[in-house]
Amino acid sequence: MRTTKSEPVDDGDESGLTISTPQEHAAGPTAVAVSMKRALGHMGPVRTARTLRALNQAEGFDCVSCAWPDPDPGHRHTAEFCENGVKAVAEEATKDRATPEFFAAHSIADLDAHSEMWLGQQGRITHPMVKRPGGTHYEPIGWDEAFTMIGDELRSLASPDEATFYTSGRASNEAAFVYQLFVRAYGTNNLPDCSNMCHESTSIALQESIGIGKASVTLQDVHDAELIVLAGQNPGTNHPRMLTALETAKRNGAKIISINPLREAGLVRFKNPQNVRGVVGRGTDLSDLHLPIRLNGDLALFQAIGSLLVEWDAVDHDFVERYTTGYEEWRRHVGAVDRDVVTAATGLSWEQITEAARMLRDSGRTVFCWAMGLTQHRNAVATIKEVVNLAFAQGSIGRPGAGLLPVRGHSNVQGDRTMGIWERVPQSFLVALQREFGFDPPREDGLDTVDSIRAMRDGTVRFFLGLGGNFAQATPDTDVTARALRRTRMTVQISTKLNRSHLVCGRTALILPTLGRTEKDVQAGGPQAVTVEDSTCSVHASRGPLDPASPHLRSEVSILTSIAETTLGDRYGIDWRAMREDYRHIRRHIARVVPGCESYEVNVRRPGGYLMPHPPRDSRTFDTPSGRGEFAVSPLEVLQVPPGHLVLQTLRSHDQFNTTIYGLSDRYRGVEGGRRVIFLHREDITALGFRDGDRVDIVTRWDGDEHVRRAPGFRIVEYDTPRGSAAAYYPETNPLVPLDSTALGSNQPASKSVVVTLERESSGRAADSTSGTQDDTGADQWHKRDPEPVYPS
Repeated sequence: MRTTKSEPVDDGDESGLTISTPQEHAAGPTAVAVSMKRALGHMGPVRTARTLRALNQAEGFDCVSCAWPDPDPGHRHTAEFCENGVKAVAEEATKDRATPEFFAAHSIADLDAHSEMWLGQQGRITHPMVKRPGGTHYEPIGWDEAFTMIGDELRSLASPDEATFYTSGRASNEAAFVYQLFVRAYGTNNLPDCSNMCHESTSIALQESIGIGKASVTLQDVHDAELIVLAGQNPGTNHPRMLTALETAKRNGAKIISINPLREAGLVRFKNPQNVRGVVGRGTDLSDLHLPIRLNGDLALFQAIGSLLVEWDAVDHDFVERYTTGYEEWRRHVGAVDRDVVTAATGLSWEQITEAARMLRDSGRTVFCWAMGLTQHRNAVATIKEVVNLAFAQGSIGRPGAGLLPVRGHSNVQGDRTMGIWERVPQSFLVALQREFGFDPPREDGLDTVDSIRAMRDGTVRFFLGLGGNFAQATPDTDVTARALRRTRMTVQISTKLNRSHLVCGRTALILPTLGRTEKDVQAGGPQAVTVEDSTCSVHASRGPLDPASPHLRSEVSILTSIAETTLGDRYGIDWRAMREDYRHIRRHIARVVPGCESYEVNVRRPGGYLMPHPPRDSRTFDTPSGRGEFAVSPLEVLQVPPGHLVLQTLRSHDQFNTTIYGLSDRYRGVEGGRRVIFLHREDITALGFRDGDRVDIVTRWDGDEHVRRAPGFRIVEYDTPRGSAAAYYPETNPLVPLDSTALGSNQPASKSVVVTLERESSGRAADSTSGTQDDTGADQWHKRDPEPVYPS
């Protein structure tokens, strides 16, 4: 067992922060070198070989990072992974350990003073741990006692609705199914998940428009497209394997439009390290047209494009007439779009918008891709419906090489939703659950993520269980969330590694250490496999190659079924033990409950798995009230920004995955050695009275809320971004996102539409008052290596 950590740990010291010209291409030999250095440093050569050889292979394990689909088994590369996938695997398969001795040496207050990156680098948690009421440290606890404490607490609540049960996107389908079964048998639909914060707007918009909240394309459709629209996403950092698919599409003749405020490296050029052109050549140019749109301008852009398609009669009238409803109302609406309003909202010229519309007009096969750059705005649901309107107008649903592709950011977030992890699951799912298990599940909608925080804040939810994730850091309004969690009587975290949510906890707190996806899962019935679903509805098996990090770990399924047994006893006659000992029992239940999972055991055992049914894609049938695809008419709302203010989007660094901070290198944007930076347009810097390199506090006030939210100590970085649009990394900026600033219809936090002001750095900045934790920067030195513009012409 290692006691020395894999790499020198930077614990909030950013004195080496440097800014240089951003990299003009994604991946390349540098990515290979960075990946292997990280893997070898954390895992050593033997574990590195065993894990990477099995990563994303048909008989191996699914990447714990993003949900990008795998090629067919016969077309997979030996190295079927990307730089950030390797980082994620190295984090989980590290040799470092956080033992009971570690927790005895560090009080919770001591741990809470460290940075998020430092916490993650302490290694895998080896034993169940408990913080008892009034305790200052976590201490070891036996599994049986932990389960008893949880069961006693849940049974003591006045109502099952006083508990909330969160899920991150790393949980397997089997774990998700037994989790939702337990929660509903307990008596509540309070099942918030990370999708509430990333693609809830997508789920609502697609469900209402096409009848299913999932992508209507396969990986082959991306390869075969004539035009690919990338809106509000940064594939080079957030789903790098997508770049290989885009490279294939380009070789096949596709054109690409990128719509994003920042001109990201992953939208410009890809140097594929798996071929000669990527290693010694200039790589593959990606975007044929880049539209540097202002934040929250997407709805205006898509309506303007729609108006031009209608004006040119570039509409698939046969598809519209046979398969949709509402076209005439939409046609009249977009026909009245005010061009001046559009150009002001988007920051684009009408010529740029017209060029994009021409590319759509000339394409017979268009794939529309998007991510959180579209979903995290007040008008996000309307914006995504407008994307669907364009797909309807061109007949892009159910056509090979065309369709809708919301790109999911966590490896099984879509599978968890398929398995019933949703606070407003369809009634048909509950009917099937009742038929299979003989109890009547609660029918009222439960609490999502934002409403769970409100309920904990208000004292109406007293128990929190987190299946993976880092709730305290992933959620908006960090200070409010922290106070809410600390108000609960008990918090339980099922985790692999230490994070902030173990320290921002209830009166009693439990950490239940679980197996990672890289590890062997052996139960009484023998070695087990789990299943996952990717962004394109493909479901396949996953089997870890490594021995568990500790003999005291238990699988997610084992932990959840044990909690269910202890809490419910033999209520309803559900055989939790059989499901724990052999996951085939779970999959048999899945086959009878979950739509599209008939013959589930047989299908998932096929090499590469199987593709779930998708009626709009498969047969152009739509499970909507009208039985057709539904055009939506949405008012063109423009975000009003007062003078002297900016619109801030929160985003990832290249050296992180969600709230997991791998390091302090965002080389694609030219940032090294730090994270507390804010990217601004040159003219905005001058107009606001600052200079490149100044240190500022970012401040926001929410309508009707007297509370001033402040994130202190950010360095201004001049960047190629539209006027009025700013960007900074989360979770450092999550304290600025008001809990009540959410998308209409989805209640998803509007983390890409935060109206802020900048103030010169306040004194006493070492403690961030919004988070109650150590400020993750401490840079007194400022180095700028290159005075050239961030993107040479």
